[in-house]
Amino acid sequence: MAGRINDDDVKAVRDAVPIDAVVSEYLQLRNAGGGNLKGLCPFHDEKSPSFQVSPSKGLFHCFGCQEGGDTIAFMQKIDHLTFAEVVERLAAKAGITLRYEEGGYNPSHQRGERIRLVEAHKAAAEFYVDQLNGPEAEIGRKFLADRGFDQAAAAHFGVGYSPAGWDHLTRFLRGKGFSDKELITSGLSQDGRRGPIDRFRGRLMWPIRDTAGDVVGFGARKLRDDDNGPKYLNTPETPIYKKSQVLYGIDLAKKEIAKSSRAVVVEGYTDVMACHLAGVTTAIATCGTAFGGDHIKILRRLLMDNGSARVIFTFDGDAAGQKAALRAFEDDQKFAAETYIAIAPDNMDPCDLRLAKGDDAVRDLVEPRTPLFEFALRQIVGRYDLETPAGRAAALDEAAPVVAKIKTGSVQREVAVQLAGFIGILDQEYVVHRINQLAQWARGRGGDRRGPAPAARGGARHQQVQAAPVPSGPALNLRSPAHRTERELLKLALQRPELVAPAFDAYGSDEFTAPPYAAVRQCVEEAGGAEQGLADSREYLVRVLDATPNESVRKLITELAVEVFHGKSIDETYAGEHLVKVRLRAVDRRINDVQSSLARLGSNVAPEHLAAAQNEVWVLQQYAQTLRNHGADAL
Repeated sequence: MAGRINDDDVKAVRDAVPIDAVVSEYLQLRNAGGGNLKGLCPFHDEKSPSFQVSPSKGLFHCFGCQEGGDTIAFMQKIDHLTFAEVVERLAAKAGITLRYEEGGYNPSHQRGERIRLVEAHKAAAEFYVDQLNGPEAEIGRKFLADRGFDQAAAAHFGVGYSPAGWDHLTRFLRGKGFSDKELITSGLSQDGRRGPIDRFRGRLMWPIRDTAGDVVGFGARKLRDDDNGPKYLNTPETPIYKKSQVLYGIDLAKKEIAKSSRAVVVEGYTDVMACHLAGVTTAIATCGTAFGGDHIKILRRLLMDNGSARVIFTFDGDAAGQKAALRAFEDDQKFAAETYIAIAPDNMDPCDLRLAKGDDAVRDLVEPRTPLFEFALRQIVGRYDLETPAGRAAALDEAAPVVAKIKTGSVQREVAVQLAGFIGILDQEYVVHRINQLAQWARGRGGDRRGPAPAARGGARHQQVQAAPVPSGPALNLRSPAHRTERELLKLALQRPELVAPAFDAYGSDEFTAPPYAAVRQCVEEAGGAEQGLADSREYLVRVLDATPNESVRKLITELAVEVFHGKSIDETYAGEHLVKVRLRAVDRRINDVQSSLARLGSNVAPEHLAAAQNEVWVLQQYAQTLRNHGADAL
């Protein structure tokens, strides 16, 4: 039977690992006011940050897609882990030894699949590093030295060597307790005639890490002529490695990317090494695939789309590099950052450039030079004879649809004017009009149902507002004064329980007119009331979340727990005002209900019932008047 992690240990893990430290491994966070932090949501595409983190409460919530929860919930969703896998992963980071109930703990059977695969890759990375020092790896050390990388450089990037034998790593990992099934699933081994054999043999090995720094795959470089495999061989797709969702070097570059709002995209592992060693520590590379939409999402969360962000591509100037640049331009508008391309003299890549001309040349290379759109359009028009009318017309025919895809009206016009100059067409307005027609036609055909970006200035009739994502939580009427007051009181109960307890705990769920708010009030009650938050606010919020009947209520609670207050001074006076307003409305509703009931019954009501009802109305009216005169003191 699988062991259950001890509840006290789960709490210790929650307390030991701050949520902002965990979330910062995946996206850039900035001050949002009120002690909260904000960033671009990793769970849906957005142009302005609606994702908030409350370090003091250990919670996150996105006001765009309604995802929310604590540190464990965040990692469960972003890394597709089970609850136990997240707790084990955070415990390892915090140095906490977990206790397991119901029969003890057997690591080889009870640790989640992702944790096991990551551990196998970590062990493999250490094995490869050790092998790089052996006699057989001399060819690998020479390869590195010929490219300007010494032992310290290899150690910094974790470069290793896979022995040429059939199953050196497989036997090593078996000795560490990994099963054949785990080795095959991880991609470190593959099926052979007599069982699993090493996938990588006789190659130089680069560990590929995810944003959190875990090794999830490898890139292997061929070293010998008798190796019939490809020049570079990467880990196959596995449960933890998706080549379209990883960037080599992101673990080393992420902090500097966030700090400088700049990222440099290069083409290979040695190019990343050369850039970092030359001082360009924002360099990253794709792993055997084209730079695409998922890679952009990773960078956008770090760049934060702050208006001054820069992304510089260093594609080779050959045909393949030009093709890659055009492909990148297709995705260009998924960035809010400005994109550039840098091509070294003689079409050298950063590694060769560093060898030939030194570190300064690499640093100079990645200074923003040519806007990516300009490079892409020049590549297109450069294929035509612009000295002839037919050549200019053909160039415009190919380039215009590319410019028409630009969603921001003002930018589209500016690029259209520049395109006219590239081609040599004096009538700039003709080119602008032609591209505008193509853009309208594409929208009419459904080619761009999203419309221009929010910053567009192309005229109201051309702007289409992108529909906001439908929140998965319950709908609420925030125009209702009653709902606004109830919402603020629940925020106080979750965020500042010391200001409303114990009075809040005497409120019934029926005092909240919005059913979702009544459900939140019920969760607070089941968690022991707001008074529980006086001793340990984080544990109190965990207990409230544990009491939720469904995901909608859970998301609403995380939303209320991180949302900023509307008042300027959040103190006892502010809390008292909201306590009184909610109670007073509840009393007025009860008075109206009783009076309406009496009116409907008319003369049919029994005398004793009439007297009791009239007495109740009188008592409630007196209480309401006391609340109006004395405020929170009357509660």
